[in-house]
Amino acid sequence: MTATGNMLDLGNYDDQAIAVLGLGVSGMSAASALRRAGARVLPWDDNENRRNGAAARGLTPCDLAAAEFADIDMLVLSPGIPQGHPYTHPIVARARDAGCEILCDIELLTRVAPDARYIGITGTNGKSTTTALTGHILSELGVASTIGGNIGAPALSLEALGTDGVYVLELSSYQLDLLPTAVFDVAVLLNITPDHLDRHGGMAGYVAAKRRIFDGQTAAQKAIVGIDDAHSRAIFDEVGARGLATMTPISTRGTCPGGIYLDDGWIIDDRDGNAEPIISMRTLPALPGDHNAQNVATAYAAVTAILETVSPDDQAGIIAAIARFPGLAHRQELLGTKGSLRFINDSKATNAEAVAHALAAYDNIYWIAGGIAKEGGISSLYPLFDRVRHAFLIGEAAADFEATLKGRIATTRSGDLVTATQQAADLATADGDDAVVLLSPACASFDQFSSFEARGEAFREAVMAIPGFVPHAIANAPGSAA
Repeated sequence: MTATGNMLDLGNYDDQAIAVLGLGVSGMSAASALRRAGARVLPWDDNENRRNGAAARGLTPCDLAAAEFADIDMLVLSPGIPQGHPYTHPIVARARDAGCEILCDIELLTRVAPDARYIGITGTNGKSTTTALTGHILSELGVASTIGGNIGAPALSLEALGTDGVYVLELSSYQLDLLPTAVFDVAVLLNITPDHLDRHGGMAGYVAAKRRIFDGQTAAQKAIVGIDDAHSRAIFDEVGARGLATMTPISTRGTCPGGIYLDDGWIIDDRDGNAEPIISMRTLPALPGDHNAQNVATAYAAVTAILETVSPDDQAGIIAAIARFPGLAHRQELLGTKGSLRFINDSKATNAEAVAHALAAYDNIYWIAGGIAKEGGISSLYPLFDRVRHAFLIGEAAADFEATLKGRIATTRSGDLVTATQQAADLATADGDDAVVLLSPACASFDQFSSFEARGEAFREAVMAIPGFVPHAIANAPGSAA
């Protein structure tokens, strides 16, 4: 982030009655910012502990179930609160019946900072990495910018960036449902696979929510779309046919005329028809796998789209910034090495689909898996098992995973993460392979850890205790980002 030190000006909401439903991180941030601006904030959460927390911060809870919404100017809604499927929260229904405008904090950001530029990024997978990488590149180029939305700080906690500033916002399908007027200068759709179907009433509703990121765009704005899945490709064709925005397709599965694509390990820019090689994915150890190639290609497209004019120095700076990006914690994060042995923290991979990306990215894998298993288990990973040399199993799922892997992969029931890490490192070192110790659990963490982040940090600590381990930031050349 390139900081300005300026707070957002929400003065237009002085003396307006604004209800805030949901007092989690984003809701509390919105309520606090609006109160500072002079709004008459009516905060509520169904959770008593959150109401008490708000009261402790000087925000007196107001039971919105009894509020008169005809006298309320807007309802700022936490994106996690249902407003259609699988049901509509009763307070949302009352507000809607009264004609009260319903939106989220990101919509308010676009209204209070209308002169800034906005990059919106959505998709089922890769949102966080692409958002963080895009923000990293802009920061390295010296562009006043910050990331937020579904990653980082809540929208109304972000700094004011001014006319030349760029907000890079990760957007969930829930948030997209609450953006009635926001228009993005650069709108990005990475991919669509089934997710949150109960919340959207099925796949059609989920696809429609993702499609909303392009609402309001004209030829003055840019649309960047991954075209490697059928749903996203259909959106690309539909938006392009209607001439709603300048279109850039992204692909990692083949040549993509007029777009940006992956070919023989290189990101190729063909937007001008020149098929220019940009950067080799082989030079990016913190961003392994074709899924990260999509993230790199998309971030490159987003940055060059928002800059509009890209000088040779800018181009060199973008490529250098990508090479310095350390990756996101717990998402195929390269922790470091012991000789030729690499340690990868992929604690965020809580289901088989996420693990598939990791297994496809490496060879000679010493795999640590387990926790609380998700529906479907790991049988879908069969085609990738030949990449795994040995599996070390932890947590509640250990017995089930062992049964699935029997006859296919050698296993050890390690029990806990520290034991598994040491066993994996010892065996990989003894085998003498150019190998990877990979924590990619395919499970929720809650049997042994409070969150996937806590699990990833425990893995980091266990790895750092291994004799001869060299952290990635030290192993890299000076100047690499930490």
